[in-house]
Amino acid sequence: MKAQNLANQNLHIQKWVAGVSVALLLVKFCAYYFTQSVAVLTDAMESIVNVIAGFIGLYSLYVAAKPRDKDHPYGHGKAEFLSAAAEGTMIIAAGVFILYKGVRQLIVPVPVEKVDLGIWLVSITALVNLVMGRICIRIGTRNNSLALVASGRHLQSDTISTIGIVAGLILLYFTGETWIDGAVAIVFGLFIVITGYRIVRHSIAGIMDEVDEQLLSDMVEMLNANRRINWIDLHNLRVIKYGSVLHVDCHLTVPWYLNVHEAHEEIDALSEQVRNKFGESVELFVHSDGCLPFQCPICDKEDCPVRQHPFERTITWTLENISQNQKHQLPDT
Repeated sequence: MKAQNLANQNLHIQKWVAGVSVALLLVKFCAYYFTQSVAVLTDAMESIVNVIAGFIGLYSLYVAAKPRDKDHPYGHGKAEFLSAAAEGTMIIAAGVFILYKGVRQLIVPVPVEKVDLGIWLVSITALVNLVMGRICIRIGTRNNSLALVASGRHLQSDTISTIGIVAGLILLYFTGETWIDGAVAIVFGLFIVITGYRIVRHSIAGIMDEVDEQLLSDMVEMLNANRRINWIDLHNLRVIKYGSVLHVDCHLTVPWYLNVHEAHEEIDALSEQVRNKFGESVELFVHSDGCLPFQCPICDKEDCPVRQHPFERTITWTLENISQNQKHQLPDT
């Protein structure tokens, strides 16, 4: 139910993104109509991508917000990765088009008119995009929504490119040099292409279930800091993202003489720590193992009634050893 609420919240924010994108598109085309600036035109063309991407993101979040069914037992969260891939591809296409228009403006300059009016109109769109982008990234990061984060990154890249275009228009206003218009378009066209590539790269990583090393590192650090006495070993840790939901699998080794209820208490404690750190939209599948004699040297449980070997040292969990599918032991054991 918590994951469902987060998905609905993501959908609501994306509706605002789509609506605002349409309004800003109209403002930018008005600015181009008055100025005939190719830099403003490229900004408006990117906004067309914003609108299309906004509605793609809206549809993907609508799909991701659907409850699980018999055909999708893990939910529909992967739709967000497809949305981000499509959005990143369109950003790249917009960047290439901007580069083309910028080069053409350098070769065949077109006079720019009413630059002051264009500066004010385009500046307003930059401010709105900045606010909306920050909201999307903040909520998308909190809710683990790649589609919402991608929308926020897109809006931020649009803000940065728009600020650059405004700076170019100001310079053009005071110098009257029309080549500045094309040069500004080329610089920010390259920036937009790089941004699109990063979004596509991230989405493909999600589709292919690529390891999120930063997330795993944060999780390992948290588990080491809050390690319980009965957590003798932890291994085979894996994390898979399905939209706003994180699926975590691992094997937890506890003293073999614990009964089922006592072992389950240790699993509950592990689950609580992970959820406190990474949010409620986390699903944990923890397999409990009973300890074996060769693990006595790494177990510091002082009151163990069945210890067969003295404790030597604790093995610190790391990103490398915690993901291995084997129980930890000292090298000479």
